[in-house]
Amino acid sequence: MSTFWSVWVIVLTLANLALITWVLFANRKVAVDDQAEPENKTTGHVYDGIEEYDNPLPKWWFMLFIVTLVFSVGYLVIYPGMGNFKGVSGWSSVGALEASQAEAQEKFHETFGKYKDMPIEEIAQTPQAIKMGSRIFANNCAVCHGADAGGYLGFPNLTDNAWLYGGTPEKILETLNNGRQGMMPPQGPVIGEEGVVNATEYVLSLNGLAHDAPMAVEGKKVFNTVCMACHGMDAKGNQALGAPNLTDNIWLYGSKREQIQQTIRGGRTNIMPAQKDKLREDKIRLVAAYVYSLSQQDEEQQ
Repeated sequence: MSTFWSVWVIVLTLANLALITWVLFANRKVAVDDQAEPENKTTGHVYDGIEEYDNPLPKWWFMLFIVTLVFSVGYLVIYPGMGNFKGVSGWSSVGALEASQAEAQEKFHETFGKYKDMPIEEIAQTPQAIKMGSRIFANNCAVCHGADAGGYLGFPNLTDNAWLYGGTPEKILETLNNGRQGMMPPQGPVIGEEGVVNATEYVLSLNGLAHDAPMAVEGKKVFNTVCMACHGMDAKGNQALGAPNLTDNIWLYGSKREQIQQTIRGGRTNIMPAQKDKLREDKIRLVAAYVYSLSQQDEEQQ
């Protein structure tokens, strides 16, 4: 808070205290009807048969108001509480915030700092680090990849060994820090509907799924002409481009014939948001280690 606003808040506080004091004392004495009996003095307000007496506040109640006003002024002197203004106590809101932040940073460094320079492979072997990484993952990544990191339609499964951009610790860190933007361009306008249908049958054949063999032969010709540049001659993909392996029976958008046709015809666009502006480096390393550990479990099971 700037000095101007600090002074502004203090002035407003004092002005309100002064106004409240004036109202309190202005109502200490009230005008009464001299002709009325003392025990029957009223304001003239009647509601549902109830009359409002025109009597001053009881002394004890009035004194309580005075005590609260004195306390407010004293508190303002001792704890101004705005910006860098320090009262008699030497306390200020900015100082308290800075002390709290310093304490939090010290705790964060003690908890997370040791992982900042530790190799991902080593972090992945540390049970405590994996627990922390899983909690960070749950708070930031599970909304897309699922609580178990198993993914959803259009969001990759992080527990297997099918990596669009590579599954090494370095590549996982690169993905987390900078994000990814994958795009499968629509091929419908290029190869026509017949080409879409034939290419689909060829992709099905690569995975040993039920397909139309003659159409798959024609689809291979389409693949070699249009698709091979990204997915490779053997259709095993290209991690440098984020082009998936089309032979591993792992499907990001589904393996049904209609789903594959839609992918080829209309293309796909997917974005993995960069995390470097959302999470500290040590937390990103913990998440990377957690994701890396999931893929290692899959390798051990195989």
